[in-house]
Amino acid sequence: MDEALAMVRAHFGGRNSAHVSSGVMLSDSERVMVFSAACYPEESERRRPFGPLSMAAGERKWDFYPYEIAVGSYSPRFVEAEAAVAYHMVQGDIEDLLVRLCAPDASGRVPTGACTDKEDWIAPVEMCATYNANAGELARDLALSWVSLHEKQSVSRIARTSLEALHARVDAAPRGARVPMKGGSELTRSISRETVLKALATPPATLIEALEAAAVPDDAWRAAEPKAHEIMDLLRQLGEAPEGEGPPAFRADITTRGHTRFLEEHAPFHVRRLPSGGVVLATHPSRTLWPLWSDALFVLGLMS
Repeated sequence: MDEALAMVRAHFGGRNSAHVSSGVMLSDSERVMVFSAACYPEESERRRPFGPLSMAAGERKWDFYPYEIAVGSYSPRFVEAEAAVAYHMVQGDIEDLLVRLCAPDASGRVPTGACTDKEDWIAPVEMCATYNANAGELARDLALSWVSLHEKQSVSRIARTSLEALHARVDAAPRGARVPMKGGSELTRSISRETVLKALATPPATLIEALEAAAVPDDAWRAAEPKAHEIMDLLRQLGEAPEGEGPPAFRADITTRGHTRFLEEHAPFHVRRLPSGGVVLATHPSRTLWPLWSDALFVLGLMS
């Protein structure tokens, strides 16, 4: 990082920032996403800290996930099923993207990362996906989130902080200190310093098992899946049929408030253990990872 930063700043110098863009094909959907990388001068960093090197995925969020799908012309609309289709269409891409960026080889040089459809790198538990090269340090997602929210620190500026240093910063906060959380129930709208410290003291294997247990789809999602698979089968037929042929269908907007609300409340979570020893937590971009974490912490009796 330091060598790359020095090279770019030495070449451009002064107040200039450097930008580069390229297209990358996603493995699951084969859609092409535009990536842009930027290096900012020191003066820009003082005005607003973006981080010395910054990469953005997609010029628009539509580059990342579709905003409409084909549904049967003569079938009644099933918003929940259409939302489930939207989830399936993007889930593989999210994990593929995160793993390819963070773990392209066995070097382990990227210890952590996250994915969101927001502009900035926010608290990991408020993102839609995170990556940790060492599953034994998964609790850093929780500690990094707490430190960022409590100290009003940009995550991009403290993401490289060691787990031990994050633990010390949480421990140094006043007893009973809490930070607000988004995307949870009425009972989980905040998290205490003591909960984070107890999570950091929990054996990593126990924490991951609790997260896996909490990732089970709920009843509303399971009820929507059969119709969602019918729609996905229709999409496959349309994709395989010659142009102008195939079953009758029309384009349905899947970004309405009804679709988004269903995803926010019911989109399932995936806890993926990687052969490298890392772990990925993921859901749809409309939802955050906090409900997964809060359920796991409740099961372990750590919420206070």
